[in-house]
Amino acid sequence: MRRWRRRWGALRHHRWQGVLAAAAMAAAVALPVVLLSVGGGVADHEIRALQTSGYQITVSAAGQHGIEGTHALGARLLSIANVAQVSPVLSLAIDAFPSGGTPTPVLAEGVVPGPFGETLGPDESGLFPHPLPFSDPTDLVHYDNGSYAGTPDLQVMVAGPLASAVGLTVGSTLPLGATTDPNRSVPFTISGTFGVPRSAIGPAAAFAIVLPLSELQQLVGLGRDPVTGALVDASDTIDIALAGAAATDPTAVDQAASAITAIAPYYSVDALTQQAAQLGQTAAVLTGFYLALSSVGLSVGLVFLALVLVRQVETDRRLIGIRRALGVPARQIAVGWLRTSLVLTGSGVVAGIAGGWAIVSYLARYGQGSVATAAQLAVFDPLTLGLLALGILGLGAVASLAATRRALRLPIWEVLR
Repeated sequence: MRRWRRRWGALRHHRWQGVLAAAAMAAAVALPVVLLSVGGGVADHEIRALQTSGYQITVSAAGQHGIEGTHALGARLLSIANVAQVSPVLSLAIDAFPSGGTPTPVLAEGVVPGPFGETLGPDESGLFPHPLPFSDPTDLVHYDNGSYAGTPDLQVMVAGPLASAVGLTVGSTLPLGATTDPNRSVPFTISGTFGVPRSAIGPAAAFAIVLPLSELQQLVGLGRDPVTGALVDASDTIDIALAGAAATDPTAVDQAASAITAIAPYYSVDALTQQAAQLGQTAAVLTGFYLALSSVGLSVGLVFLALVLVRQVETDRRLIGIRRALGVPARQIAVGWLRTSLVLTGSGVVAGIAGGWAIVSYLARYGQGSVATAAQLAVFDPLTLGLLALGILGLGAVASLAATRRALRLPIWEVLR
């Protein structure tokens, strides 16, 4: 009875060692699963956003609102072969006064309504009405050849979250100003609302408005200089869409980008195809970084697994000695420890993948802000996870060599004594 109890205690201890080894591997595997799925998902989302954008080329300048003479430059860019739409955008923070003169900071985007609506990608297109509810889709009436003396629309679209938060409705008035002084604000009529896209990186601009470019320029003093009267006509970027098959032809995109550079040599001209390729390369580098970061945990898990296997050799040394005395080949003993190692490693891999999925799912459901958004974009790619599992199983096989070496070096006469 006493011998049976000792044997049962040894077996229970043996099982607990295996459970702990598998748990250590699971904890080590969960980290790369989380990093690869979330990081890869965010990168895929951003690459897809670039590839499916409604425009193919962007023009930008150093500093804030660095593009000058925007309306005239847009007209020149439209003369380039295959260019279908030219959509300048001016983005800056201003103050709205929705109630009682209390200033509310909002992100304002000044656009040319017609081209802006035509250069929206599929993810954004459903967030805006078509056409945009502005009186002048060309933004040329108020601009009036650079005089800004034409009749303004004084219309604005507001984001749905902003409208809900402060009780705005279509047809109501929303004063806007470049400063917090309500006496210097200009009343705009709300002509429509739009949705807010999900942002993978950084917070979404929930309090946002869209209004004609020339009216935003005039509101903040970026139309004509308020002191000298010189024409500024500033914007931040110009989005350019190509027509027909040229939009998906890399050669046509490069030719259009070269022609744009010739017209605007002092501005930065970028093709979204190049940005997508660069982002893909960055994502590959980040994948390597994720694996390197996870290697510390994996190393600890594998070392613990090797120690557990060696400990099990010490526990079963008498049985191993008997098998060797009976002539069991060394290869068969090595295969036995390899099998044990793969079972423990495989259990840890399965538990680690399941645990990583559970962590990401929890963050996607209960996380806050950008953490939840990034988790919702996670992609559990079977190929990536399969290669990760195979790599870890291979390392587990290597860890079994420590136990095999120890088992084959046990002196038979000593363990049988």
